[in-house]
Amino acid sequence: MIHGGAGAMARGRLSEADEQAGRAGLAAALAAGAAVLEAQGSALDAVEAAVRVLEDDPAFNAGRGSVFTWDGRIECDAAIMDGRTREAGAVAGVSATRNPVGLARAVMTESAHVLLSAAGADAFSLEHGREQADQEWFAIPERRRQLDEIKARPDAPFDSGMKYGTVGAVAVDAAGHVAAATSTGGLTAKRWGRIGDSPLIGAGTYADDRAAAISCTGSGEHFIRLAFAHEFSARLRLTDDSPETVATAMIDELGALGGKGGFIAVLPDGRAVHVFNTPGMYRGVVAHDRDAEVAIFGDE
Repeated sequence: MIHGGAGAMARGRLSEADEQAGRAGLAAALAAGAAVLEAQGSALDAVEAAVRVLEDDPAFNAGRGSVFTWDGRIECDAAIMDGRTREAGAVAGVSATRNPVGLARAVMTESAHVLLSAAGADAFSLEHGREQADQEWFAIPERRRQLDEIKARPDAPFDSGMKYGTVGAVAVDAAGHVAAATSTGGLTAKRWGRIGDSPLIGAGTYADDRAAAISCTGSGEHFIRLAFAHEFSARLRLTDDSPETVATAMIDELGALGGKGGFIAVLPDGRAVHVFNTPGMYRGVVAHDRDAEVAIFGDE
């Protein structure tokens, strides 16, 4: 399963061009992840492959097409986690790595750490030969327009009422191992080095073969406060509740705190669940016995 962000996407509000671009990007990402699994590849490789496609697609707020900070920079966050070993890697505030999800995986496999940030993460990227890109490659005019719009409204400095373009993927492979990956440009006009839930293991990203793999999107501060991804996993592991029951309870709790967003999850037995409390969420699913499907609006 993949997602490309949750938010105020409703029929008649999203342009035809934006809708078609979103659906095409989701389909391409699903195809990339499915190709890995069809070749008997790992869930970890599949989620990285899917997220890389979404990072390169300017229709989504991750990698190319990421939103601008208040100071007019692009700073990306990403995380990846292997449910088989519970190894994880993450980066926050990186500014020059073309595919942040690949850098997060390098942190997991080539360092003794889980989370690197800002200048340190950029230096690690260079030292480990990750493909670089300048800020102009990441930037697109629509994101600059969104920044200008928000800065013109000092009473609403963050885009909490807009689309959360975070991207993510979860997968289970033929061996029953799960993995999750999430990547984002964060919030438009974010300040002071703000970091959301996406790169925080247990908040926006988590994977555990004993329960599930989860990737979240939405108002990150609320997902952090709930330790959302780990909480979902723990409730599955420690109770007899169904994934649907846990998902509904978790999203209700998020909403009760004033949070908006959604998440995708897959279990080692192949069951999948998604839920969101916004008008829409870019999402898609494919399996060995299920044709690829993509959707955006809440009534799909």
